[in-house]
Parts: sequence; structure tokens; C-alpha cells
Amino acid sequence: MLGLGAALFPYELAARSLDRAKLSKFGLQLYSVKEEMAKDAAGTMRKLAGFGYKQFEGFDGGKGILWGMQPAECKSLLSEIGVDFISSHANVFKDLDAQAEQAAAVGMKYLICPYIGAQKSVDEWKKVADKFNAAGETLKSHGVKFAYHNHDYTFKMLDGQLPQDILMENTDADLVDFELDMYWAFVAGYDPLEYIARFPGRFKLCHVKDAEAAGSNAHDRGVLLGSGEMAYADIIKKSKKYGMKYFVVEQERFVGTNPMEAAEKNAAYLAKLKV
Repeated sequence: MLGLGAALFPYELAARSLDRAKLSKFGLQLYSVKEEMAKDAAGTMRKLAGFGYKQFEGFDGGKGILWGMQPAECKSLLSEIGVDFISSHANVFKDLDAQAEQAAAVGMKYLICPYIGAQKSVDEWKKVADKFNAAGETLKSHGVKFAYHNHDYTFKMLDGQLPQDILMENTDADLVDFELDMYWAFVAGYDPLEYIARFPGRFKLCHVKDAEAAGSNAHDRGVLLGSGEMAYADIIKKSKKYGMKYFVVEQERFVGTNPMEAAEKNAAYLAKLKV
């Protein structure tokens, strides 16, 4: 029996390695279904919860970060459907205190700057970093944290420096976190995992979106999760070691599907993924 056990041991180890844990929680950036949110925010959120999303990341669709709902109403809906509103993209340079109060009231952890635009010089990027620190200071007083979501322009060299590096190195880690859009880093030619590893603890959120084989336009490579080049089982597992906490699906390009179908298929992919 001992001999048999010893002989089977390597196979047991192999079986255990194949039985990797599933991702217990993942989110959706509601911009992915912006038309549906504009028509019926509460109804759309209920449907998305039914797909398996346990976290939402919002955006200001013209009705504020709570889509016209009062904090108590929004919090009640979230409790009913079993979803945490972890963050929202927002205009962090206008009415930030008021937005922070709403965010805190429904339990959001982050307000996120979704876009700043390419700057013309290194000095201008350093000024942006100063603005991020100031916004982070304001949010800190409300118990909410600031984060910045990148596009590909922060991964394009400028005067011998990478703008994303400038932001990382000139922001206060106690005030500013980052949401890595893995797609935009990837199509700009950077390995998302390698970049996260350079700045452990700074990336707490990420956008999970897949990219098909290189094309002429980086903006037109988005595909459903699992049908592109990005090995998300490995990316998600290893990024956790460097402090990544929130994995947020975002879909902006729809080929042969529609936004709600894409949201459902992406949720099914992540629910089965072994990480």
C-alpha cells in the first residue's frame, strides 16, 4: 500500500495543480452596457447580477455616479441583488466632495479618473500627478480613495520617458492607486504582468478585456474574453501576488453580439476560469 501511495503521489499533485481555485468575485464596468443603463439602470443591474457579477464599477452617464438614485435607494438595490458597488469613473476635478459623499454612502472604495488625455511634455505629466495627489487628499477625508485608469497614451514614450512611469513615481501611494486597463497596456506593447510587478501594491483594480491578433488599429482589437491573445488565468493569478484586488470586465467592441450578451458571456468565462 505504501508503494502504491508513493507511486500515485505525483499524479495527485498533478490533479491538485489542475484544480486551481475559481475567481470568487469579479465585476463589470457599467459603461459596457451604457445604453441599457440609460434606459433602465436598476433593471439592468438586476440582470447583470443574474449573470454572476458580484461587483459593479460605475460611470457618470449624465445622471451622476448613482444614475439618479438616492444613496439609500441605490444601497437597498445593491443589497437586494447581492452586488458591491466598488468604484465609479467620474469627473474627479468637479464637485469632488459631493461625489465622494455619495460614493461613501453606498460603500464605494474608489472614485477613478477615467481619462486625462495625452500631455505634451514631462513637466505637464508631473502637473497631472500633482492634481491626482490633491484629488486623493480630498477623497481621503471621505474615506474613499482615488485611482487613475490608463489608456494607451500613457504607454507611449515621451522625451525618453514613459508617462505611466511619471505618474507612478510622482504620486503618493497613500493617496493614489491605479486601475490598469490590461488591454490598453497590451496593445501598446507592454506585458501587463511585468508592469504590475514593477510597482507592487500600486495597482488595486484592473480592467479585464481581451485583444485579438495585432491589427492596424489598436482601438479595434477588443474581443470577448477567452477569444483573444491574453492569458487571463495566468494574469489574474499572478497579479494577485502584487496586490491586485478587483477584476472588472469592460467590453467596448461588439462583433457578432450585443452588450448584454457580451456581458453574460464574459461572466460565464470568468466564472469557469481556474486561477
